Amino acid sequence: MSDDQNPTPARYVVGIDLGTTNSAVFLVDTDTDPWKLEIFHVHQLTAPSTIERRDNLPSFHFEPVANDGAGGALALPWEGRSDSIVGALARDRGAEMPGRCVASAKSWLSHSGVDRTAALLPWRGASEVKKLSPMEVSRRYLEHIRQSWDFVHPEHPLAEQDIVLTVPASFDEIARELTVSAAKASGLPRVILIEEPQAAFYAWIYRRVETEEAPLEADQNVLVLDVGGGTTDLTLIRVEAKGDETLRFRRVAVGEHLILGGDNLDLALAHHLEAKLTATQLDRRQWSVLIHRARQAKEMLLGRRPPEKLTVTLPGGGSKLFGGALSVEVSRAEVRELLVEGFLPRVTLSDEPSPRASGFRELGLPYAPDSGITRYLAQFLSHHGAQAGGSEGSPVRPDAVLFNGGFFAGKTLCDRVLEVLSSWFGEDDWAPRVLRSERLDLAVAQGAAYFGMVRRGEGERIQGGLAHAYYIGADEGSRGEEVEVGPPQALCLVPAGLEEGQEVTLDERDFELLIREPVEFPIFTSSTRSGDRPGDLVEVDPEQLRALPPIRTVLRSGKKKGAEKVRVKVHARLSEIGTLAVWCSESQGNRSWRLEFDVRSTVQTDVAEHQGTGEAVGILQEETVTDCEQLIAETFGRGGKTVRPDQLMKRLEEAVGQGRWDWPPSLLRALWQALIRHEGGRAFSIAHEARWLNLLGFSLRPGFGVAVDDWRMARTWQLFHKKLVHTRNEMCRGEWWVLWRRLSGGLTAGQQRALAQPLLAELKNEPVGKRRQRLHEAAEIQRLLASLEWLEPETKEQLGTRALAALKADGPKASSGSRHWALARLGARVPVSGPPNGVVDIEIVESWLERAMAIQQDRPALAFAVMQMARRTGDRYRDIADEVRKQVIEWLSVIGAPAHYVELVRVGGDLETGEERLVFGDSLPRGLMIR
Repeated sequence: MSDDQNPTPARYVVGIDLGTTNSAVFLVDTDTDPWKLEIFHVHQLTAPSTIERRDNLPSFHFEPVANDGAGGALALPWEGRSDSIVGALARDRGAEMPGRCVASAKSWLSHSGVDRTAALLPWRGASEVKKLSPMEVSRRYLEHIRQSWDFVHPEHPLAEQDIVLTVPASFDEIARELTVSAAKASGLPRVILIEEPQAAFYAWIYRRVETEEAPLEADQNVLVLDVGGGTTDLTLIRVEAKGDETLRFRRVAVGEHLILGGDNLDLALAHHLEAKLTATQLDRRQWSVLIHRARQAKEMLLGRRPPEKLTVTLPGGGSKLFGGALSVEVSRAEVRELLVEGFLPRVTLSDEPSPRASGFRELGLPYAPDSGITRYLAQFLSHHGAQAGGSEGSPVRPDAVLFNGGFFAGKTLCDRVLEVLSSWFGEDDWAPRVLRSERLDLAVAQGAAYFGMVRRGEGERIQGGLAHAYYIGADEGSRGEEVEVGPPQALCLVPAGLEEGQEVTLDERDFELLIREPVEFPIFTSSTRSGDRPGDLVEVDPEQLRALPPIRTVLRSGKKKGAEKVRVKVHARLSEIGTLAVWCSESQGNRSWRLEFDVRSTVQTDVAEHQGTGEAVGILQEETVTDCEQLIAETFGRGGKTVRPDQLMKRLEEAVGQGRWDWPPSLLRALWQALIRHEGGRAFSIAHEARWLNLLGFSLRPGFGVAVDDWRMARTWQLFHKKLVHTRNEMCRGEWWVLWRRLSGGLTAGQQRALAQPLLAELKNEPVGKRRQRLHEAAEIQRLLASLEWLEPETKEQLGTRALAALKADGPKASSGSRHWALARLGARVPVSGPPNGVVDIEIVESWLERAMAIQQDRPALAFAVMQMARRTGDRYRDIADEVRKQVIEWLSVIGAPAHYVELVRVGGDLETGEERLVFGDSLPRGLMIR
């Protein structure tokens, strides 16, 4: 929201750098003349607070006091006892109790592979700890800052000031939207976003007058290298001459999103120390403590005045909290070799980052594939020569470097970067100039406040606008005959460099927009294609264009219900708060539709970034689809009933010319649409409802994988509230549970809980081996519950323990296939579509394995469940102990289990096609794979 919407300008301009441990806040009191930046620093939270003034600057500092019984050591001056703490106390206590500590919040907020609004932090949290979403964690940080500000300035609440909030330059559109939402939820409705590297450069602009630092010159390029705890941001700023012989700054390039920073160094050093401490793997509690100890050792040994060596000590394993402690000595030279050479290696300018997957998995984040920051730097400089005044394809030599982020607090890492840059441009006596930054922990907040004044017409503005170009997928729009889909194309929607408040209209192209039906708009971004203009059609090259979560929606108009095609123009605008708005306006009318980034659906793992694997199989010709839709209408339509339910599948196979298991997802989704259209037909008879439910689940399985499947799932979920028509019929009830089991991967956590709760309540009062339902229905209920991967691990533990007890009670002649399958899903180390931190605890699964391998009957059938529970992942928080693994491998070999089962347990890997079918409990549609 623009501040010109306020009738009276706010008194304070406030810049906030939101950090997990240190959140810095700078302010400008606009009532003072001349204005200056002052610090309001929220940090080092250890207990109840007092207000101090240091160097005549207002500082919010927390001092420890004894527990007074009225809130105690966690009380805050503006409220009673808090249920959470932030800052250094949280960090330090987290080293002692890692299961209660949340860190790397901004990295999680930018993680497109998880539901960023779901409660999943701490990632490996203790079972009794209430989990929080990345967005909620960000909200709590901001709320803490707001409350501390309001305590000091009650007459000028923070919500009424001009607030500039910093974000990593590589934040995608969803992460920015979520940041704005977190600010609103914290009580800060008006915020402006600025990228952290730009804010750091603004801080340098402000400080250079005080420090009398020599000015930059026209045509020089400045590299801003910002490496924090979780992310690496690369930004290039060019100095340009204006007509009046003054200079201006233009941001010309921004690097791709990299989750790579100090956290990675901590993990690398922790692995190194673990190998020195013990020949075996540390337990999870010791490992979590070691990560914190490694961070402390890194900061000391790479700091300004480092010791030659120090000792790292860990508590004993198991119950030995004080006895049996482990100690290891680590030297400065050792750490320098490991971390400097590992993360800032000497490479050539032509070196590219390795595409191999990162070995770091403990914290759950998608770390950059290559740990070598200098390789990403080489790639960045090599790709942006044209933007920086050079020729296309030539690298850009930075004339100056501005370091930012806690990563560069020590001189050692800065020196290595300068050494590598000097080596790339072949001049022994040349080195880039280093721009001074006295406090790396304060620069970003300081620059944010300065930018707030720039927005008021004060100071120097960095030109450049939007860091990336944005593209929208172009669709030919015709199904035609069955074809393989070729390389996708995209239209340049917004060019790089668009300034805040500017609008773009694709005047040269008309588009057809489908309304009242689900549609998807693929969105791409590029930091390298700087020459594309709005309306340019380009091929989607994954090396240059990165797919963002698509915009998925149903566009409404009036009271009509039927689909309609409308000719429209496409518009885009970069808002004042730094987010992208896209909308369509009718070419010959006054209707318009805003295409909102669907934060809910685009952050869910079950509808994560759409890859088009289902559509890539091929699309059948329109006539075939129409014939199939007609058969469904003749079975379930009002004037139908000419095709019997038991004949429908055979008639559909004849119309398609393929067996049902070979139907492409595009056809299946068309069948789903026809079934929904004729939902009323399921009431015709028991046979009609059973067939309708069966075909509906078959057509939409597995609930994700095709464009707008999240919309289809939302529409299908309405059936849950309508219930069955023929409630007393066992066949219909069985098909009802099969439907939801097939679609479980597309259900939200809340929907899965709603399905499970009444079933779990019945099981609670039902003795093992005693069934209220018939055998078929009971088996399908067991399969359904086991497929609901968003249920709490404690619930899965109860279900798995029950399945094992029933297997033992069944005896050798009982049919126990559903129990084997349920055990395989409930104890799996690799979920099908649920979160990896939601698996059953290792100790529980190890006890299940012991009991399962002792069962004598159906051992070949039980082997798959045993493999799933013992499958290696490389994640110590999910993998069973090595001794148990040896026992499982021996057991699998003795019973003659497939060799691939043994391989998956020994070294890990992906499931084969037949094994995927076993996990899913059904054959997947062509082109769709379990993720």
